[in-house]
Amino acid sequence: MILESCYKSCFGSGGSDGLLWTTDGSGGGEYSIGVVQANSILEDQAQVMTSPNATFVGVYDGHGGFEASRFISNHLFPYLQKFAAEHGGVSKDVIEKAFNATETDFLHLVKESWLDRPQIVSVGSCCLVGVISNGTLYVANLGDSRAVLGRQVSGGKMTNSSTVVAERLSTDHNVGVEEVRNEVKALHPDDAHIVVYTRGVWRLKGIIQVSRSIGDVYLKKPEFNRNPLFQQYASPIPLRRAVMSAEPSILTRKLRPQDLFVIFASDGLWEQLSDEAVVEIVHKNPRNGIAKRLIRAAVEVAAKKREMRYDDIKRIEKGVRRHFHDDITVVVLYLDHDQGWSNGISKFQNDNNSDCITTPLDIFTFNSDNADFSP
Repeated sequence: MILESCYKSCFGSGGSDGLLWTTDGSGGGEYSIGVVQANSILEDQAQVMTSPNATFVGVYDGHGGFEASRFISNHLFPYLQKFAAEHGGVSKDVIEKAFNATETDFLHLVKESWLDRPQIVSVGSCCLVGVISNGTLYVANLGDSRAVLGRQVSGGKMTNSSTVVAERLSTDHNVGVEEVRNEVKALHPDDAHIVVYTRGVWRLKGIIQVSRSIGDVYLKKPEFNRNPLFQQYASPIPLRRAVMSAEPSILTRKLRPQDLFVIFASDGLWEQLSDEAVVEIVHKNPRNGIAKRLIRAAVEVAAKKREMRYDDIKRIEKGVRRHFHDDITVVVLYLDHDQGWSNGISKFQNDNNSDCITTPLDIFTFNSDNADFSP
């Protein structure tokens, strides 16, 4: 598979601040991708796969560890290729099958490895995917990473001017959102503690903010919640049934000439910047390096909240830096409509003109002379 062949070779250049990894490329459409690391080990992963025929973007925001996000980066795209080839192209059903197969495989991994690594029962990842095929954009999401479209609109009858507005394409599966909180409560009417306000935010079972993910097996399979061998990783409230889901929300949109670009990013970006602010930055600045520009803007906001300068916060070592902001991953995909998007994603498998980028496992490891890129 293309994913396996490029995993060790298709990396961009490291950033000048020692924490930032960024690259720009072109193929089915121009894109820019950037990552800034805050955790001791990078828990975000991202992929961009482009060809003259189709484009795939994946942003995977891990929590509790890195295992789930790295697992998704190795398994989801190959499943999408496989099912698209079997069903004659990309569709909502094909994407759902790829998500389900990835979740099932990760559950098998947990069952096989929990005796040696009990903490893996509490590892999970948000999963945000964008696919362009046959002139249609599909956005599938689990968790609170977000895709936002920059769309051009006319300035009105009395003027020839135009502007670009932000249109959210994904659903935030976070119980901090009242609609999501009510949805979870409706699914569990017999559980008065299904969502709990603690440590300043709403949390599912008082533990986690997202309500959908890949992984988090201890909140989906009661047997992994009750076993005394890993009670330290389990919910303090024993479960009778699953309280999290791996069913993605999927939006399908026929692309139009006024659709200019899409920003795919982990919640680390959206915690600092609004949808509108991000779209404005992309619209008003050059394409080259735009993902890095967005990340810097987010980190500057995080620094300002602590009455610090950007140069101060970027010197904080990994791990400690997580107290100031999260890992942030950004992919900006420009919708260059003259590219055509004429065929399905299955064409990636045998397309020698395709291009791929996968973020490194660990930015500090990536920048060292003895980098280890083992999955």
